[in-house]
Amino acid sequence: MAVAAQARVIERAPVPTRPGSTATLPGLAVAAAVALIGYGVNQLASPVSPMIVAILLGVGVRSLGGYREWMRPGLTFAAKGLLRAGIVLLGLQLVAADILDLGIGPIAVVVVSVAAAWLVTRWVGRRLGLRPATALLVATGVSICGASAVIGMNEVADGEEEDVVTAIGVVTVLGTLCMLLIPGLGLLFGLDHTLIGLWAGASIHEVGQVVAVGGAIGAAALATAVVVKLCRVALLAPLVALVAAGRRRASDPAADGHRSRPPVLPWFVVGFLAAMALRSTGVMPHGLVTTVSTIAGLLLAAAMFAVGTSVDLRTVTRSSGRALATGAAGTLVLATASLGGLLLVGAGS
Repeated sequence: MAVAAQARVIERAPVPTRPGSTATLPGLAVAAAVALIGYGVNQLASPVSPMIVAILLGVGVRSLGGYREWMRPGLTFAAKGLLRAGIVLLGLQLVAADILDLGIGPIAVVVVSVAAAWLVTRWVGRRLGLRPATALLVATGVSICGASAVIGMNEVADGEEEDVVTAIGVVTVLGTLCMLLIPGLGLLFGLDHTLIGLWAGASIHEVGQVVAVGGAIGAAALATAVVVKLCRVALLAPLVALVAAGRRRASDPAADGHRSRPPVLPWFVVGFLAAMALRSTGVMPHGLVTTVSTIAGLLLAAAMFAVGTSVDLRTVTRSSGRALATGAAGTLVLATASLGGLLLVGAGS
């Protein structure tokens, strides 16, 4: 717990907030280098998210004594400023017309199964005694889009670094398991390739994992899997907004002293929706979209390294079993509800 306490003291200390400040440059340079390493690993093994590589390296640096005080200003900026910028740019991956082309049936199935998984995961987390922030982040990562959803939700959840790392670890393990099981189960059940793609997109956690599964099955599966997955990604903004609104209603300005209440709609959610709207106009060249998507991944990876350097690995280990059980419950609900719903609406046939 000493490391976690130290991290919280560091976080409260005044630090430069401008990326161009001389004091921020060394830490930002380290974070950028780690982000590039994560990107390189992703190019070699596409299901492995650069964010996951970066956060693991951050935890390793802290646990092995590699953290240095001169990194602090840059990493503090990365954990907030780069994180929010990366979330905004994620919106450029989404085209509203592609999602609408799925049809009302599959879209309804995605929305209902995501809602069911999110609610059940939070309920199980409470029953197992997880910290509320951990349960919320695990539920969001399982139901929406893995690590990206975890870090997006934590902007309003105000969880500790340990909550973020625990949730990302859970969705990584469970997403990998789904990536291995769902194609085989789909073939065992006699599903056609299109329906397997729909099911993969509706139930596997990370975008890279969905792409890997769809590509392994075939072109039809890949196309449907990616669109359904992006439909889930699009639900991140309204979900974060709902949680933020709930926290605003629950806050007591009198009890908080002079602190302002949380905003009705966080600015990065507005930016995410604006980026999605821009991409949906079709005015952005494909090459530019690809470049910006890569930049978004690098920004988020740099931010995740910064988060990882503030983590006490012992605290994560103590809660990991309950968090994994919580995420497994939500994953099971998501997989069964989405497959049942897709069969009910006759998708894929």
